[in-house]
Amino acid sequence: MRRSVSNRIITCIAVSGMAVGLAACGAGDPAKDSGGNDADRRLRVGVTVYNMSSFITEGKEGMETYAKANNIELVWNSANNDVSTQANQVDQLINAGVDAIIVVPVQADSLAPQIAEAKKKKIPVLAVNAELNSSDLAASVQPDDVAAGAQEMEMMAKKLGGKGNIVILQGPLGGSGEINRGKGIDQVLAKYPDIKVLAKDTANWKRDEAVNKMKNWISAFGGKIDGVVSQNDDMGLGALQALKEAGRTVPIVGIDGIQDGLNAVKDGSFIGTSLQNGTVELSAGLAVADKIARNEKVATEPVYIMPAITKDNVGVAIEHVVTGRADFLAKLPKMTEENLKTGDIAYEGIPGQKQQ
Repeated sequence: MRRSVSNRIITCIAVSGMAVGLAACGAGDPAKDSGGNDADRRLRVGVTVYNMSSFITEGKEGMETYAKANNIELVWNSANNDVSTQANQVDQLINAGVDAIIVVPVQADSLAPQIAEAKKKKIPVLAVNAELNSSDLAASVQPDDVAAGAQEMEMMAKKLGGKGNIVILQGPLGGSGEINRGKGIDQVLAKYPDIKVLAKDTANWKRDEAVNKMKNWISAFGGKIDGVVSQNDDMGLGALQALKEAGRTVPIVGIDGIQDGLNAVKDGSFIGTSLQNGTVELSAGLAVADKIARNEKVATEPVYIMPAITKDNVGVAIEHVVTGRADFLAKLPKMTEENLKTGDIAYEGIPGQKQQ
């Protein structure tokens, strides 16, 4: 682990329609405060995310922890689910001369001009957590969303005994998470012809949108709904709220393993989730960016495999995400480095999780 020259983490958040204050965030001359050695100099890494979801908020803390331990300044931006805002943020990061840019994209088919310009200026761009369709990326650090979608659908199929009616809450349409998790769900549904999809629609990863979507479905289908398959925990929690208000209880399954989702598994409100620990995954993305910017060898396409979380192992997941979070964060930088060496960037010792 490199010794930190500066413990200051830059965290400026820009929302849709607002300019990103890079100068105020310290994103000036990247040569400033740098020594002659790539391994020792302070890096400035720009970050733009689709929005500040619960998953991203947890991931931000992981990135800040890794940055503090490894002599990195972060310039942080949120695009509020707007492609144009995100493009503008990347433009400004390029103009600021950051050492690397991490994008958690709004849409997979976006930012082509910005990626080309960054490459021209020799600024590596990495897609983390969600895919960008570009051959000019320096790296892509992604979850296996197809496997996660299949995993949650298999949980639901077993719970329903292979037959019943479900509704599906999707992520933002056109994003790689929605596409790939949906692909995994469909692969499993093909094995269970007696499970019918009454409806599916996006709630954009948002809990409040899912509340309204689920209320509409309850009005339309009433007691015909036997289960809810949600492509993330936040939307599943919104569905749970709507069902409670309607006096109904049906199985719900999600993905991500955020705090409220894990608690829902613990109390039986969810039948399960798949742990995509944003703290771990986004820390790994920053670690890859760090090594690329310092001209060190690193795998440029590591894959995050999400462990299944049920009542059997949820206690350890809660410890990592919630109750023992301070201790977990203290160990995170070293764990991230070890995971990069093994290639298993998701490993954190969850019972049932096998190191790849």
